[in-house]
Amino acid sequence: VLPEDFAALGVDDSKKLSEKKREELYALIMEAAIAVGLGAEDNLTIDRVNILEATKLAMRSAVEEASARLAEREGEGAKIGHLLIDALTLPGIAIPQSGIVKGDEKCLSVAAASIVAKVTRDRLMARCHEAYPAYSFDRNKGYGTKAHYQAIAAAGLCPIHRRSFCRGARLPEGGV
Repeated sequence: VLPEDFAALGVDDSKKLSEKKREELYALIMEAAIAVGLGAEDNLTIDRVNILEATKLAMRSAVEEASARLAEREGEGAKIGHLLIDALTLPGIAIPQSGIVKGDEKCLSVAAASIVAKVTRDRLMARCHEAYPAYSFDRNKGYGTKAHYQAIAAAGLCPIHRRSFCRGARLPEGGV
């Protein structure tokens, strides 16, 4: 939830920004935001329900958290007035919403959310690298790079890998 007068030069689709620029903008966004909500689902949920449904579950959690933080900051009567979502809408949410195709390119709020999400995920993957250094999560951020697939071929899957995206990969000794 951003203030109406929010403006930060360079806020754009997170995929178009360097890591350094995303980190700078993340700090500005988090400082200026009235409320932020984060949502995440683990690899087991993704494998069970698929990536799109897991994304929707995470988005619902993010909306609930942002709503709670807004009420904490502004008072119980404060409500999110409208959801702006990249490319889709969330059924069953009582808040008015708009799905904006290429929203992270067209809408400041969606672009800001994409930056917060990307920086949060990249930081999580850096922590995963500490637990599973063989996979270079600090560099590939969990994306299917050639080096990441080579690490999977050499070491097998680790507990955070999504089995639905790694069909046929060998498991390490004893499984996971």
